[in-house]
Amino acid sequence: MSLPILLQLANAREHFQGEKLGEELHFTWKHGEHWAVYGDSGKSLTWLLETLLGKTLLAKGSLETPFARDYTEQQSQAGQVHSFRDLIALVSQDYPIRNKAGLQNFYYQQRFNSADVHDTITVGRYLESIPATRKGSWTTEKVAQLLRLNHLLEASLLMLSNGETRRLSLAAGLLRQPLLYLMDQPLTGLDQESRAAFGDFLAACIQANIHVLLSTSSSEIPAQITHIAYLKDSGTLQTWDRKQFDPQIRPTPIHSWDLSPILPTLSSYPVYSGPVVALEEVSIRYGQTLILDRLNWNIQSGERWRLRGKNGSGKSTLISLLIGENPQAYSQNFSLFGKKRGSGESIWELKKPIGFVAPELSRYFPRNQSLRKVILSGLFDTLGLFKSITPEQEALAFAWMEAFQLQGLAEKYFYELSLAQQRRVLLARALIKKPQLLILDEASQGLDEQQRDLFRNTLQDLLTRIPTAVIYVSHYEEDVPPGINLELALT
Repeated sequence: MSLPILLQLANAREHFQGEKLGEELHFTWKHGEHWAVYGDSGKSLTWLLETLLGKTLLAKGSLETPFARDYTEQQSQAGQVHSFRDLIALVSQDYPIRNKAGLQNFYYQQRFNSADVHDTITVGRYLESIPATRKGSWTTEKVAQLLRLNHLLEASLLMLSNGETRRLSLAAGLLRQPLLYLMDQPLTGLDQESRAAFGDFLAACIQANIHVLLSTSSSEIPAQITHIAYLKDSGTLQTWDRKQFDPQIRPTPIHSWDLSPILPTLSSYPVYSGPVVALEEVSIRYGQTLILDRLNWNIQSGERWRLRGKNGSGKSTLISLLIGENPQAYSQNFSLFGKKRGSGESIWELKKPIGFVAPELSRYFPRNQSLRKVILSGLFDTLGLFKSITPEQEALAFAWMEAFQLQGLAEKYFYELSLAQQRRVLLARALIKKPQLLILDEASQGLDEQQRDLFRNTLQDLLTRIPTAVIYVSHYEEDVPPGINLELALT
């Protein structure tokens, strides 16, 4: 006996963010099936999830939603505005934080300024504000317990780590009381403990009769998943029952980007000798919460460090000290490049020898900034280009674009780029000024498997050619380039 169909995508073909996505796509989701989808392109995976949610306009094909038939008939009879989307939750890779007025007008430094955290609502109030179109069993208390958010209910949204924000988004999805739950790379940003607990989260969803579909890598498919799909760049979808899936089937690896366009730049890299970072008994506190407790850390020129720790352990706070974004630095025994903080240097002098990459930076660039302008902004340590540039600077930016295969996108707006393209732009932005300290905070977060390998391999190639000190943050051992050979663990 055939299982009832929940949702079916037939002969689908569409453009996504201005690009054609291959061949016709067919996908059938039946009752009792829980899917994981991986593929060659994170952009295609996002397109699939948004198409299943009905957010893309299909130029060809159809999306059928039998799972919502009873609900839509009832709502029609009651004269209520409705959509099958009322019964679906989607956790995307973008979860903008808004202030109490509902505006997304934060600046990057605000997260570390204790005077500004009150401009955002608390975790508890945010969860209580999540709308649901139907009654269900999920409550704020229940989702907070399941996603380990109880201790954060009174915390400002602005103070959450990346992993904590991801868990909050998963909790918010449950409060929509969905029948279908779509998750785009839900394991992104989660520490090892949270990734291990993700299976319990899925089990709770399934026990509550929620059908789940998530995008992920082929190496991170939770045990609760019953069916697996591989979405090729061509648009074709290969599917397996879990028992038939061969985990060795992976996208074709690419070793690294071609660095030849920037080799002249790398060969003239300045060599710095001396201490880069010196922290002595550094403590950071927000209210009653102690984030860093008497931390000592010394980094010498050319050293390559991995910084690791659980979500909320203080990694982002520590980095904010190093990049000059945390005002508490002035009260600490803390030196950069042999100069004690607070000895008269400007914020721009402090930032000049430091390159910084973090996924959340992409949220703070003005929407009128092109790819080219974002890369060039690294020369001035601004979130966007607001100064005139020289022909030499222009040529340097295009060399980095060519090396990272971005040259055909120079005038495309940054926010229109795929996630993988944005990560390459941010890395080029950090490196264009030849920093003596490069800080990479989850720099490949959210990328698909092939792009993560490519990012790691290219970074390793770069590290063999430049003398800069490096701080690398990642929850994934396989993402760490072999040239990163020292470690600081926060608890």
